[in-house]
Amino acid sequence: MTMKHPPLKPFDEALAELLARATPLPGRDTVATWDADGRVLAADAVSPLHVPPQDNSAMDGYALRCADVPAAGTVLRVAQRIAAGSSGQPLQPGTAARIFTGAPVPPGADAVVMQENCEALSGADAGASASVGASDTPDAPALGRVRIHTVPQPGQAIRRAGEDITRGAVVLRAGTRLTPAALGLAASIGMDKLQVVQRPRVALFSTGDELVMPGELPPERMPPGAIYNSNRFFLRALLQRLGCHVTDLGIVPDQREATVAALRTASAQHDLILTSGGVSVGEEDHVKPAVQALGRLDLWQIAIKPGKPFAYGHIDAATQGGTAGGTAGGVAGKSGPTHFIGLPGNPVSSLITFMLLVRPFVLRLQGVADVLPRFIGAAAHFDWRKADQRREFLRVRRNAQGGLELFANQGSGVLTSTVWADGIVDVPPGQPIARGDTVRYLPFAELMA
Repeated sequence: MTMKHPPLKPFDEALAELLARATPLPGRDTVATWDADGRVLAADAVSPLHVPPQDNSAMDGYALRCADVPAAGTVLRVAQRIAAGSSGQPLQPGTAARIFTGAPVPPGADAVVMQENCEALSGADAGASASVGASDTPDAPALGRVRIHTVPQPGQAIRRAGEDITRGAVVLRAGTRLTPAALGLAASIGMDKLQVVQRPRVALFSTGDELVMPGELPPERMPPGAIYNSNRFFLRALLQRLGCHVTDLGIVPDQREATVAALRTASAQHDLILTSGGVSVGEEDHVKPAVQALGRLDLWQIAIKPGKPFAYGHIDAATQGGTAGGTAGGVAGKSGPTHFIGLPGNPVSSLITFMLLVRPFVLRLQGVADVLPRFIGAAAHFDWRKADQRREFLRVRRNAQGGLELFANQGSGVLTSTVWADGIVDVPPGQPIARGDTVRYLPFAELMA
């Protein structure tokens, strides 16, 4: 008698269920802005000042009053020089101030004329030119004269106070994943420290008696059926890029007791357990029953290709034993259930399901609201007639014409395809692709940052 399996879960439903269970972690850290790249902001960043703090010059030139330059060729006396970091005196009628980029615009000036449109005059030239404010005063010694070759407009080349940021404005919202530009923005309002969400603590292990770590055996001594463990390397790197504290628990033998023990140990000290392999339907796939013995499996098998044997569940707090396995990198024990995600063992399946499902889950654990990648419409420069009933994600790369080329071998064990490619194409169930069709392209740059 053949056992019936439940229908495969559509991808969008599976992703929605995952995100619904990804309650943001409660812990908070205060870190130096220097060290906050990639962290997720836990509280709004509110500006205590205007940026810029006062009107300043957008370029090197001359600050003046538009009323003093009724026509091109007007000559003004240069009464002061203002560099960035200094401040000038109120501008008197008929005078100009030599000013440099970023310097405060003196009171009374209403425009800045870039130096390329001005001509500094020598004494002989100045004496032969018609000018405004030609008589110097004892309290304002002349620094020379300048001929203005264009008629300025009010506000020209002046950056207004608060033009970028106004006092009291929220410049970065809680839930923002901090980028280098965001760090610069925080620094621009004087923030040397930021409150961020705690890093997710993730336990990572692989299952499979066939797995060998690089360095343990040279290729010529590998026994029949053995393979090097590639998944462990890219999964750890992807988790670290997402800001996780990763505990690598190595390779767990294909035994149910060993798998249960590894899950129990990991659950005591981690927010998430991520495994690779052992979640399919074979007799040596022990992860699924081990999770069910310690907690519950909420999601299993998704209608995608590659990556069908994807699993999500949790390990109950009662099974954790409070201090099982000691501490993870010095982190104290935890209470409450631990999330579990099981990825397929085939490397491409493992990589694709991580990028499409685990990545948004981990970001949501850190309080990020916008976790879904952005697809781009692009022209297929290939034919795909092998339409599958599952939703497919094909490895592709852009060519010089802006179209997408397809890697020839789309097998789930062909890891070379993920290095050759620069993204994937999202193919709906049962839909072939003809050359020239517009398809949904998702760059790896959206998925690996």
